[in-house]
Amino acid sequence: MFSTILIVLVVIIAAVLIYAATRPDDFVTTRSASIKAPPEAIFPLINDFNRWQTWSPYEKLDPQMKRTLSGAEGGKGAAYAWDSNGKAGKGRMEIVNSVPASLVSLKLDFEKPFRANNSVDFTLTPAGDNTVVTWAMRGSRPFIAKLMGLFMNFDTLIGKDFEAGLANLKSLSEK
Repeated sequence: MFSTILIVLVVIIAAVLIYAATRPDDFVTTRSASIKAPPEAIFPLINDFNRWQTWSPYEKLDPQMKRTLSGAEGGKGAAYAWDSNGKAGKGRMEIVNSVPASLVSLKLDFEKPFRANNSVDFTLTPAGDNTVVTWAMRGSRPFIAKLMGLFMNFDTLIGKDFEAGLANLKSLSEK
């Protein structure tokens, strides 16, 4: 009886591990919002890390977080590092491409709570009197992330943050 239970347990664990290994190697999380403002009004809020505290949902995770700005003041070459004992973890991001009023691309490197290297794009697309702002993050999924993804939906978790940030951008830009 005990050996049968043990065999069944091993088979279930093996099946979960094999299934996790078949999951995609990369992920993309994307959210968009329509903002009643021209791209020129929204772009500076994204292109300047000094202004992220006004809209980024991650800024509110740890009020005691240490922030370090370096490189250019804004646009390509601007960098932002953070170190938090709380939920925000530790990492660095740098603007690697900046096209006025249309695109801000970031290189995003996490050190804590886990190591990850992702790319982030903010795309601003005029749509009549509105601007559609799309926030997208792409990266690779190592095996442990694939396994964790079987039990939690990262797109939903990260997507909620993106939706909150876009709502904050909307509120600021439509004033």
